[in-house]
Amino acid sequence: MRYLFTLLATLTSIYANAQVDTVKKLNEVVVKGYNNPQQLLRSANSVGVLDSSLIARQPSASMVSLINNIAGVRMEERSPGSYRLSLRGSLLRSPFGIRNVKIYIDEFPLTDAGGNTYSNLLDVAAIGDIEIYKGPQASSFGANTGGAILINTGLNATNFAEINLNAGSYGLFHQTAKVQQAYKNYKFSVTQGYQRSDGYRENSALERMYFQTKHQWDYNERGSLNAFVFYSDLGYQTPGGLTAQQFAENPKSARPATATLPGAVSQQAGIYNKTIFAGISHQYKLNEQLKHVVSVFGSYTDFKNPFITNYEKRLENTLGLRSFFDYTIGNEDFKSKLQAGVETASTATDFKNFGNNGGSPTALRVDDDLRANQTFAFLQVNFDISNRWLVEISTSLNFYNYRYQSHFPIAIAEQKRAFKTKLMPKLATSYLITKNFSARASVAKGYSPPTLAEVRPSDNIINTELNAEAGWNYEGGLRFESTDKRFYVDANLFYFGLEETIVRRLNVNDNEYFINAGGTKQFGAELQTALWLLKNNDATGILSGIQLRNSYTYSNFKFSNFNGTEGDFANNKLSGVPAHVLTSGINLDFKMNIYFYAQHYFTAALPLNDANTAFAERYHLLELKAGITQIKLGKTQLGFNVGINNLLNESYSLGNDLNAVGNRYFNPAAKRNFYTGISVKL
Repeated sequence: MRYLFTLLATLTSIYANAQVDTVKKLNEVVVKGYNNPQQLLRSANSVGVLDSSLIARQPSASMVSLINNIAGVRMEERSPGSYRLSLRGSLLRSPFGIRNVKIYIDEFPLTDAGGNTYSNLLDVAAIGDIEIYKGPQASSFGANTGGAILINTGLNATNFAEINLNAGSYGLFHQTAKVQQAYKNYKFSVTQGYQRSDGYRENSALERMYFQTKHQWDYNERGSLNAFVFYSDLGYQTPGGLTAQQFAENPKSARPATATLPGAVSQQAGIYNKTIFAGISHQYKLNEQLKHVVSVFGSYTDFKNPFITNYEKRLENTLGLRSFFDYTIGNEDFKSKLQAGVETASTATDFKNFGNNGGSPTALRVDDDLRANQTFAFLQVNFDISNRWLVEISTSLNFYNYRYQSHFPIAIAEQKRAFKTKLMPKLATSYLITKNFSARASVAKGYSPPTLAEVRPSDNIINTELNAEAGWNYEGGLRFESTDKRFYVDANLFYFGLEETIVRRLNVNDNEYFINAGGTKQFGAELQTALWLLKNNDATGILSGIQLRNSYTYSNFKFSNFNGTEGDFANNKLSGVPAHVLTSGINLDFKMNIYFYAQHYFTAALPLNDANTAFAERYHLLELKAGITQIKLGKTQLGFNVGINNLLNESYSLGNDLNAVGNRYFNPAAKRNFYTGISVKL
């Protein structure tokens, strides 16, 4: 905890000595929620915001550095394109991909009914801002125990066209283009992206083509129609995990062959995902108090995964609907907002597994069909008393089941596994102690059924015995924002008791399966700060702005009762969770539209297996980026940037394979590397 108190004391001291007399007030930070905007200072939720200005300072080829700015959030990238993400938790359930986190993009659920989210399909250039809600959010966003992420792609009344080109080490090339046009009552945007790289390791190349379009038609004063579509064609190779000795001898190598299994290169291991996603939403204001919103969304995915031991093909179809009423009444002394609605989705997946001969499918081994059906009805009521005390009472009623049948090698008629209907309540409140200082507290129940990828993992066995996770989360926090909005601090403590924790296991052939591992006790502390030492015209020198950003996460996560076949792991640390994570950034804005950004990321040692017999060493990452924007040539604006990743040339693994067979835990990340870019905007 000494990291937390030292950081808070240091930043408070800096702020007390900063000159603030002539500062120009910054914009009020508002979190949009899901059609439920609130001032960040007053929000009863634990929420982090990544705005467009911070996104612009980050590398455009990956989301990792950006997402890891938020306390309590950890994103990893085992190889280019292979993202993993956790919110206040471990990655025990996620060998790759994102599970147990509900993600929305422009108010449409990107997470399918089976619980999987392909966030690596998105191009960073398509993102406008991100809100991250930590802790169980089942009351508003359905079944989850980790939290929810709202991605806004952005659409405003500005007309422009721009193109960006970036190139860097290891064959990196990233090109994006965007056009946005606004008329009297209609506006649209089109975004295109292409990215490729050879990767740092053998068999770690990536290629992605991305297209997105967004439309908004305000057909009268009360009604609007929105449409959103993206198509992504993603392919990336997977080099596989290394032992500590292999990591030390040659971190660039892919997983080698063994006496019983071939290597990643010879099997051409990789992921190939073609997905189209579309959504249409309609919003109508029936009167000054009552509004109705309805959204229809769907996706189609063609997924291929040549792996060491087999070749999997999946066809996935998702169709869903979300509809709710929003009712607001009150005056300045008392306001009330009620939202009531339903969200339902169904995902059908056709699993086929073949033998893998050098990256080509051979004889069919298994053919299964699974369909996940997820529905929840939700009710949320907010009371705002005297613009000071905010109370949120919400709940959802969750229904989940999946159906499965097998066609080969043994035909099994369709069967159904239905989970008990779960009521997920939440009570949260925040209170303005002064106009700049607020306190908040909440209690919420989380619930997360197994995903289809866990019910039917790579061992090709449908596990109907896997149960849902559930538990209660308790938290409290403080926020302070200075009157001039130059200093902001958000501190939070939480405790989450989770039962039926789902963890990953590997059999002797390196195929995965999942089990319920008993309970976990998760205690954590989070601190988020932002400080403008210099803003706008405070000084007469060459600097026009200096901003410091910090986030600190303390995690004391342990198994509470895990006595399995491998041993008694009660009171062991949760695999993949470092006790301390610290992210610090400084942004310098100079006159003539020149900027310099530096970010430091520290991760403490973390356990690699549930037995706590192997650990990954701590590491420090330092990233730099500098550039110039708005070089005007008539109506054209030019921009240039240059950046360095891993300036300290650290040798580390950004994405460890937990509980790996043969101690193949490590996925080495790139050493020091460089990139540069140019942008043209009309």
